Parts: sequence; structure tokens; C-alpha cells
Amino acid sequence: MDAIFSRVSVRQFEEKKIENGLIVKILRAAMAAPSAVNQQPWEFFVTTDKNIIEKLSTVTPYATPAKNAPVVIVPCYRTDNLAVPQMVHIDMAIATENILLETEALGLGAVMLGIAPFEDRMEDVGKILGLPENFKAFTIIPLGYPKNKHPQEDRYEPSKIHVI
Repeated sequence: MDAIFSRVSVRQFEEKKIENGLIVKILRAAMAAPSAVNQQPWEFFVTTDKNIIEKLSTVTPYATPAKNAPVVIVPCYRTDNLAVPQMVHIDMAIATENILLETEALGLGAVMLGIAPFEDRMEDVGKILGLPENFKAFTIIPLGYPKNKHPQEDRYEPSKIHVI
């Protein structure tokens, strides 16, 4: 539970390689996410290729934190054979949160860079990654060892709780 209360968005990373075992742990956490009727729509594209990372860092004005990340994970989803396609973005958001929490728990840092539901961004990422037609990019997650880390702010607001 500590990761929930310490995780912050990390946008600057040390130039340090991430061991494959840590990436596997992060992806296992992503795939442990619940999904609507257990449809598990996810596919994960992982890259350490600086050329691909550079291209991904340009798909939105907000994607620049990817530029210097040692690893980028792009969670994608299938569009075919889904039992409840209306729930796919919720499924993907939960898997993404699991990535962010496991990254924190492992002493790494990450940030979620929004792609979906913007079709132009999703298509641009799809072209960069060479995604099949039935795959859609959901988000871009650069990760690595944090260059700087600040404490999480307390966002708890009792006034937003309504007991009825």
C-alpha cells in the first residue's frame, strides 16, 4: 500500500539501464489487473530503442518526458473479440495504474502520457510501433530510475465524501 501514498509522476530519469526482471514484474502487475468479464484486452509494447523512444516523445506536446527514458511501455488494446468493448478504456486504465504502482514499489519512477481517446495520437503511435489494425495504443509510459523525486501531496479532502 505504500506505493499508493508515495507514487508521483516522474518525468526525468537517470541514464541507467533497467534490469529485464524488473520490467517483467511491472508487466505481471499490469496483467494482474481486473477487467470487464475478464476480457483482458491488453497487449504491451516495450522498447529501449532510442530511435523509437524519440519518435514516441513527439506524438503530443506532452510526450517529451519519454525522450530520455531508458524504457517505454505502450499499453495497447485489441479491438476484436471483446465481450464488452465499451469497457476497454476502463480495463486499460486499471492495468496502467498497476504499472505505475509496481514501478513505484520497485524504486523506479514513471509517468502516464495520455494517448487515448485521441484518434490522431493513437494512430501516430500505432504507425511508430507498426501495430496491427486490430490494436489501439492507449497510453505511453516512460519509466526509469528517477533523477529527482518529490513527496506526494496529500489529496485527501473530507468535503468530497458524502455519507447518505
